[in-house]
Amino acid sequence: PADRTTEIGQLISSYLGREKNLEDHTIHLLFSANRWEHVPMMKEKLHQGITVVVDRYAFSGVAFTSAKENFCLDWCKQPDVGLPKPDLILFLQLSPEEAAERGNFGHERYETSTFQEKVLQSFNCLMEDKTLNWKTVDASKSIEDLHREIKSIVEKTMQEVQNKPLEELWK
Repeated sequence: PADRTTEIGQLISSYLGREKNLEDHTIHLLFSANRWEHVPMMKEKLHQGITVVVDRYAFSGVAFTSAKENFCLDWCKQPDVGLPKPDLILFLQLSPEEAAERGNFGHERYETSTFQEKVLQSFNCLMEDKTLNWKTVDASKSIEDLHREIKSIVEKTMQEVQNKPLEELWK
C-alpha cells in the first residue's frame, strides 16, 4: 500500500480511513505521486544489487481506480509510465469471501465484495500484458506452503534477471 509516512502518504491514509474525501482523479494521482517519491531510493538500491520488494505498486492503483465509474485502464496507467519495471509481479489470489473471513475487512474504503469483484476484473485485464512477468499464487494455502511457493518463484526469477538492465514500466 501507500507509504503513509510522507505528507502525501498521510493524506492518502486519511482518505482510506474515511477521515477525508478526495475527488477520484486526485486520489489516483496522489497514489502515483507516493510511488514516484520512492523512485530515487529504489533505483539506488537496485543499482547496488539489492532486491526491492514492493507491496501492491502501480498495478494495484490502476486496478482500483479503473474499477470505479468513468475510468479507463489506459488513463489510470499514464501517471505510472516510466516507474521502474518489476522483474516479477506476484498476484496472491483469494476470493472476497475468504478475504472477509480473515478479519479487518471492510474498515477501509473499497473493502466491499462488489467493488473487489470489479477490481479483480481490472487485474485480469492487466495480467494480459505479456511484457510483464505475472505469477498467480493461491493465497488460500497455509502460510508455510504459501511462503515456500513464493520463495521458490522469487529465487528462480532472481537467477533469471541478475544481469538484466533496469527497464521502465509501460514504455
